[in-house]
Amino acid sequence: MSQDLPIERIMQTGLLTCGPDTPLCEAAARMAERRCSSILVVEGDQPMGIWTEHDALQVDFADPESVHRPIARAMSSPVASLPRTTPVGEATVRLHAEQRRHFLVVGDAGEPLGILTQTDLAVNQGIEPYLRLREVGSVMRHRPLLLSGTLLLAEAAATMRRSGCEAAVVAADANGELGIVTERDLVRFIARHPGNTPIGELASRPLLAVSDGDTLIHARDRLIDHRVRHLAVLDAGGEVVGLLGFRDMLAGVEHLYLDDLRDALEQRDRALALSRQNLQMAERVIDASLEGIIITDPDNRIEFVNPAFCHVTGFAAEEVIGRTPALLSSGRHDAAFYHAMWSELQANGYWRGEIWNRRKNGQLYLERLTITAISDDDGRVTHYAALFSDITHIRENEDRVRRLAYYDALTGLPNRRLLEDRLELAIRHAHRQGQRLAVIFIDLDHFKQVNDSLGHAVGDELLVRVAERLSHRLREDDTLARLGGDEFLVLLPELAELDEATRIARRLIEGIGEPFLVAGHEFRVGCSLGISVYPDDGATPESLVQNADAAMYRAKHEGRNTYRLFRTEMNQRDHQQLALETALRNTVESGEGLEVHYQPLVDRDSGEVQGAEALLRWHHPEFGQVSPGTFIPLAERSGLILPLGEWVMQRVAAQLMAWRQAGLSPPRVAVNLSARQFWQRGLVERVAELFEAYQLPPGQIGFELTESVLLDHQQEAVELLHGLRELGCRIAIDDFGTGYSSLSYLQDLPLTTLKIDRRFIQRLTGEESQRRGSAAIVAAVTGLAQELGLRVVAEGVETEAQLAALSRYPVTLIQGYLTGRPVDAETFAGRYLQAGEKVRGS
Repeated sequence: MSQDLPIERIMQTGLLTCGPDTPLCEAAARMAERRCSSILVVEGDQPMGIWTEHDALQVDFADPESVHRPIARAMSSPVASLPRTTPVGEATVRLHAEQRRHFLVVGDAGEPLGILTQTDLAVNQGIEPYLRLREVGSVMRHRPLLLSGTLLLAEAAATMRRSGCEAAVVAADANGELGIVTERDLVRFIARHPGNTPIGELASRPLLAVSDGDTLIHARDRLIDHRVRHLAVLDAGGEVVGLLGFRDMLAGVEHLYLDDLRDALEQRDRALALSRQNLQMAERVIDASLEGIIITDPDNRIEFVNPAFCHVTGFAAEEVIGRTPALLSSGRHDAAFYHAMWSELQANGYWRGEIWNRRKNGQLYLERLTITAISDDDGRVTHYAALFSDITHIRENEDRVRRLAYYDALTGLPNRRLLEDRLELAIRHAHRQGQRLAVIFIDLDHFKQVNDSLGHAVGDELLVRVAERLSHRLREDDTLARLGGDEFLVLLPELAELDEATRIARRLIEGIGEPFLVAGHEFRVGCSLGISVYPDDGATPESLVQNADAAMYRAKHEGRNTYRLFRTEMNQRDHQQLALETALRNTVESGEGLEVHYQPLVDRDSGEVQGAEALLRWHHPEFGQVSPGTFIPLAERSGLILPLGEWVMQRVAAQLMAWRQAGLSPPRVAVNLSARQFWQRGLVERVAELFEAYQLPPGQIGFELTESVLLDHQQEAVELLHGLRELGCRIAIDDFGTGYSSLSYLQDLPLTTLKIDRRFIQRLTGEESQRRGSAAIVAAVTGLAQELGLRVVAEGVETEAQLAALSRYPVTLIQGYLTGRPVDAETFAGRYLQAGEKVRGS
């Protein structure tokens, strides 16, 4: 049971330590950063004392110098410790009896190993049955300490100290929310030394609560889920009648442990009576087992084998006793295989897998093997037990069936069934990653003439040679399959560029075009290829194969020994898309032709610039000025959006730093984030590094996202947005009202701004039917934003009439050609950052 578990299995390792001269505020900062409830004071390798969250009550917050004094003057000494082998149940009793919250866990030589806390015991002790049966009201602390929000920090800490309280409820604020201040909060205050501030300004709000009729298991899970130590307890009328913490839960565990100990002694007596009978039965079971059994000593010397072992291996028991299992080695596995086996066995206590061994007669066989380490009460391995069964025939039959079902009997290539499975998986992967893949349908030219003139045997051998040549000209992750007759099909996953499929097609044609020498006959054959691309030419395996087949027939009709893309030849759009993607890829690599423009966000009432949106522009020598509506979707599909987005963020950050160094005061700049950028691992960390690298103040750069990005995986989105908000970044929903527009999610997201889509703004002055509908939408969105405390930006304002129409709604900022077109950085600085003039109508 869990209470017999040694405490070394649940203790917190990685001790947080400091020297005796460390200032108290510095030690508290380390504790707050690591979310530790204690710090061990050491000199050399020797523990001198311990300072815990409970000791924070002793600090005089009225004296600013108190937090800078050496921790040696505040620590508790000596440090209470427990041996690492102490059972969890005994530790619980000690913790309760000695009124402690921490024990230092020490090794056999007295060396510090870790810290054990009351939280560790409450979470890991296995007392769930007890917690499910007890109600919160049975263990809570009644009549919790209630502090006025105007009480100064020093007075609050002194009151908690005199009352013997580790937590206190703080009176409701102006919003009617109760707060709480705990010993952990005091540690944070010491680290931050906010001064003798009223406790109402420092308390954590809102105060999480449970009902006095809830079970303790519900309360424990709520504590863990919210990473807090205390909950308010409410009665049926919703009044606070108590506080509950881990310490209160542990109070009843001492009695539970003693009951379990009494039961254990009774069970021991019964177990001793059954042990002889069990041993005799075990011997009979081992002898009758159809699985081979080997038992070795800790040095891997064989001590026992059962009859099944002798039957499978051909060795008699006396031939193997005293030797190691290495006598069965097949030679098929290298040293790395056995090293990994023993590493897993030592780490986990067991190993399970398949291994080739050799019988006494030299015959190889495959066995399914499980090795288990047998340990004594002190955890030392005394024996290893191995159970195995011969699965050679099972594997041979499985391989035979698998090859018949999924592979072509003649060439050994995947058949149509396996190809369709792989193509289905590849399409799913390409859809998730926003990538392309291609299918190439191959049909040999003039193969029927070879078959008819030289016979089927030569034709079959030619197909084998063709399969070999095709395989050697493909990438490692590509799949070559034989569909039947002289038809083959190639799957090209994860295409980086559209023309990569055509390059591979040319290689295949060149390879097949070289002479073949079969059965003394030298001859040449060609091949016609058809190419279809996902998602352009189909979204299912059937449509892609069918379209590639159609393209292959077009290649045959137009001269053979060539390839064609689906739809006979690429139409003008396909040509342009391919050329445009190649050009964009080169532009991203060089950065030439890319430029960030800035469009001002203007206060509707004052006309002053309150921010700007960064908008990417691309000018190409051949294509001219390419619209963002063209190249942004192209970048999304091709995967170029990630390096492109990174380039924009770096360029905006560099420009902001340059403006600041020039003595200007640039506004906050909003950068658009695509879905792939938002969900790319490490976004928050990269933004934080950007601010630091370019010496930007928090929140100098904000972000705009569309609704669809946030509605997918909403919980993960909330966590990411909170990370950005902690950096000071403003978060705006772009084009609001054009996506799902699920209003319920807005209150859960840490947003700052809603941007009303330009279509609604422009329709405010349109036809009567459009005007009514758009007015209703704008009114609803602005009203909702006002209730949620969000700023509203009206996008695409181009006329004074539209501006006048917006005066009826609580719109905060205006963006559009009326107040300022997107301009380059130099123009933006000259127009908005130097003169400081209002820009309405400019």
